[in-house]
Amino acid sequence: MSGTPRTRRRFRPLVALLGLAMIWTPFLSPADRAEALPDGLALTPPMGFNNWNSTGCAIDEKMIRDTADRIADSGLKEAGYEYVNVDDCWAAEKRDPATGRLTAHPERFPSGIKALADYVHARGLKFGIYTSAGTLTCARTMPGALDHEETDAQTFADWGVDYLKYDNCNNQGRPALERYTKMRDALKRTGRPIVYSLCEWGENKPWEWGADVGHLWRTTGDINDSWSSMLNLFKANAPLAGHAGPGRWNDPDMLEVGNGGMTATEYRSHFSLWSMMAAPLLIGTDLRKASPETFDILGNKDVIAVDQDRLGVQARVLRSAGGHWVLAKPLANGDVAVALFNETGTTATFGTTAKELGLPKRTGYVLRDLWQHRDTETAGTVSAAVPAHATAMFRISADADWWQAPPAADAALLTDAPAEGIPGTLTPAGRAFTATVRTTNHGRAPVLAPRLALAAPEGWRAKALGQDHDPVLTTGQSATARWRLTPPPDTPPGTAEATARLTFRSPGHGRVTRETREVFTVPEPVPTGVSALSDARWAAAGNGYGPVERDMSNGGAKAGDGRTLTVNGKTYLKGLGTHAPTELIFYLGGRCTDLTTDVGVDDERDPRLPGQGTLTAEIWADGTKRADSGLRTWQDPAVSLSADLKGADYLRLVGTTGGDSHMYDRLDWGGPTLRCGT
Repeated sequence: MSGTPRTRRRFRPLVALLGLAMIWTPFLSPADRAEALPDGLALTPPMGFNNWNSTGCAIDEKMIRDTADRIADSGLKEAGYEYVNVDDCWAAEKRDPATGRLTAHPERFPSGIKALADYVHARGLKFGIYTSAGTLTCARTMPGALDHEETDAQTFADWGVDYLKYDNCNNQGRPALERYTKMRDALKRTGRPIVYSLCEWGENKPWEWGADVGHLWRTTGDINDSWSSMLNLFKANAPLAGHAGPGRWNDPDMLEVGNGGMTATEYRSHFSLWSMMAAPLLIGTDLRKASPETFDILGNKDVIAVDQDRLGVQARVLRSAGGHWVLAKPLANGDVAVALFNETGTTATFGTTAKELGLPKRTGYVLRDLWQHRDTETAGTVSAAVPAHATAMFRISADADWWQAPPAADAALLTDAPAEGIPGTLTPAGRAFTATVRTTNHGRAPVLAPRLALAAPEGWRAKALGQDHDPVLTTGQSATARWRLTPPPDTPPGTAEATARLTFRSPGHGRVTRETREVFTVPEPVPTGVSALSDARWAAAGNGYGPVERDMSNGGAKAGDGRTLTVNGKTYLKGLGTHAPTELIFYLGGRCTDLTTDVGVDDERDPRLPGQGTLTAEIWADGTKRADSGLRTWQDPAVSLSADLKGADYLRLVGTTGGDSHMYDRLDWGGPTLRCGT
């Protein structure tokens, strides 16, 4: 069945819930099993908006008012978003000399903060504000709250503030617990219910003490709008599941959905993973400019329901081998939410079972796809062919009405990786490859007359190599079909989409069709002769912070914000500015002989953090490592690497964090020179 989640449930035996409790209770801490903090706030993860990720300091009261209107009018309010939070730069440069209070920035917020809060409240929403547990806020444009906690807390309460984000900049080296507890006490004394967000960046393990101080705590550094950043924060936050629960949430930072640095597939993964981790869902894009696709992701009520489930359990990781993540989250009604996340660059099939999830033994189960918004039935397997960087998300229930849905069977489009670390979706012009379409019946009912088809990208040659299937697929049986695909030799570099299709008949459900799309990339070959690698077009790139830069350092989150490449005083006019963990793939086509380059940690770093900036640089030809810098620190001079590339189709540049954090791991590839034949 499709449409909204099923509300008509038959009697579900108490033993089902007891069974789930027995499976999950050892995993939960006493804090998880508590109903709530004494003040009863944030019983589910806060949802709302914060301007910082999209605008930084470029805010004013009109932007916040427009955002409140957009949330109220677009359906986001009905989906659960309620907080409209103003981040840094909202206040005047100095406190009021007569009262010692903060005042609104006279140009950005001429009407004052109370008037803005009243505007937000009039739309049925709540208002949040920002300051830092230091002498100045992080942008250094306004005073912080250190030693002004009582005054600022009362000011916020008088203005009608409902949410406080309390940052960690310019803290004078004073203990975090002392600073954050002092603001907690000041907020309590105001008598106003204010959700308290500890933005301590995970520096002092706030998950170990935050439940007694605030309602949510940052477990990580700042997010930026990139795949690598999102992935790193997910990996840091996921192991902390035992510390989360109603009124006390792990916070891996705000959402980047819609800001343009990731694909729609990656944004859906971002939203899925944050929801599975019971993370706060704070929109970080400018809703005045957001696309319908962005609203579709942010407004997915099936996924939001998992994040907002009143049981309040953060998903645990069942496994993550090979970058194929399986996460499970028990829900208050006895269902279990499951996320299958593919970190890798190649489509893969993996999953779990009802038994592993702790569900009671049943003949069949209802399996709801939370992105496709449709129900199927399964004999107990939860599996999917998950494309690169994608997440399949399900809700499985031991429902007696399982037979009312068609069997779970999807079309998977699979290709072989040409070498280790090289996605199977990289398809050079003129070069043939095999594409396999496969389906498996995971349902209890049979799949009748299955047919597999492949719609190749326009202009590509598709030669059928045969199909292997029976007219009836019972539980666990599969069908396979293969094609030989060839992009024409004159295919320009870029992307092209193919569609795998499964059709079958299902008793009681008629003809059923399932489709899966896969995006292929035709790479541009590197130039002939001797050239600077920074002048070549890469086939794929991933970077730990901000974009990869050409002929400048990786300055930060925005493109083009770097400086001259400089390693321990040595400068390079040509090169690649990256930030570990990083990976770049170039298509060589077997024409190149070697690459030489200097590598090292860029001098652009924070001098207050001398221990930061450790990494390694590696050069790979197809699946073989050809050069390795070893561990490099910010104190080391650049080291020269030379790699033999003879016969290789692909060059892969890899930067690692050196086994510690990725803070200021700016990896420069200085003067990279590539030699290739015709």
